[in-house]
Amino acid sequence: MHPQAVNPTDTPHSSTPLDAAELRRKLLELGADDVGLVSIDDPALGTEADEIRRAFPWVRSLVAIVVRMQREAIRSPLRSLANLEFHHVGDEVNEIARSFSTGLERRGRRALNVTMGFPMEMDNFPGRLWAVSHKPIAQAAGLGRIGIHRNLIHPRFGNFILLGTILLADEVTETDREIDFDPCLECKLCVAVCPTGAIKSDGGFDFGACYTHNYREFMGGFGDWVEEVVESKNRKDYRKRVHDNETASMWQSLSFGANYKAAYCLSVCPAGLEVIAPFEEDRKAFLRDVLAPLVEKEEAVYVIKDSDAEAHVKKRFPSKTVRTVGSSLRPRTVEGFLSGLPLVFQRGKAKDVQLRVHFRFSGAEQAEATVGIERGTLVVERGLQGTADLVVRADIDTWLGFLAGERSLLPALLRRRLRIQGDPRKLLKFGSCFAT
Repeated sequence: MHPQAVNPTDTPHSSTPLDAAELRRKLLELGADDVGLVSIDDPALGTEADEIRRAFPWVRSLVAIVVRMQREAIRSPLRSLANLEFHHVGDEVNEIARSFSTGLERRGRRALNVTMGFPMEMDNFPGRLWAVSHKPIAQAAGLGRIGIHRNLIHPRFGNFILLGTILLADEVTETDREIDFDPCLECKLCVAVCPTGAIKSDGGFDFGACYTHNYREFMGGFGDWVEEVVESKNRKDYRKRVHDNETASMWQSLSFGANYKAAYCLSVCPAGLEVIAPFEEDRKAFLRDVLAPLVEKEEAVYVIKDSDAEAHVKKRFPSKTVRTVGSSLRPRTVEGFLSGLPLVFQRGKAKDVQLRVHFRFSGAEQAEATVGIERGTLVVERGLQGTADLVVRADIDTWLGFLAGERSLLPALLRRRLRIQGDPRKLLKFGSCFAT
């Protein structure tokens, strides 16, 4: 039976809640550095609660765990050291969660540990790949706040942590609440160090820029590399497209485990009681010893051509080399197209653009939507809202194929699978506001 078809009341659960103090004690004994508990009905979980129920329909409580990482490894410009720490602690998180949930199962209690990282739900790529999102759960369970760099900051350990989640079919005797203060110092060091400019000083975030570079050897970046292999005429052509060290790095990720290209936002964050002292005592020394080596590091930064990220690297990081690559964020449904637009929106490119576009899709999927760009801001609405500057009518398969680079625009226009009402140049202007 598909999980969504299961009625949670059909599955027996204990009428006796699990003792929260005992759960915490056991997890700390297993190696967790902090533990938080939250009810599935806690409003702080928001829409994440529905996703959690899809993974485990019987869930009543959630246990969030924190395991510390070694700060010096994460701060090192030698990314092999940082990635080794990510992998090691990730395995530790998963082992703690698995041991804990196995112990509950042997006591007749239903529990499910949710993996910290890979493997993930790749059938859904490029949509939501994870069963649950650990950060909002940990925040709801009182283990910290999500900072402007989109990482959880623990009040004591800072952001040098990895997270895990355990789903319980039983209630617990006591739950936690969100902390009532924000550990983020608003120092903006994460903004200064981000190679692609993905983290904005006003709290904005360019998901596509972060994804393209930092996750180059994960998921879509791997697919783009495969296409480079396929399109190469011979080995000489391949070597022009892909440098030897890039090939070696991809091999390392395939053989050992996918490696992050940066995660510098974690490296420089000084928040947390155990972390903050060097920053407060001598900020100049902190910037010299922690921030500068990452800013000045000579390395390739992977960006989409003509994107905000490309302009940012060229302007802010003269020691780094721009490497333009293809985008792997290719929507395959109407919903994927609409929900994906904010992920690839380019605020810099759109700063002087005012445009409202009506989309009317036909064919395998029928839908209407409005996309408005207003001087660096984006609004995506279902249905046709307001007066449009441009109307795009398209067969959905044709439109999605065009976005994926699999179909050409002119034949679609000639065959009337794509029709434009308004100045066609406005469609080009619209496209320039997105990294694709």
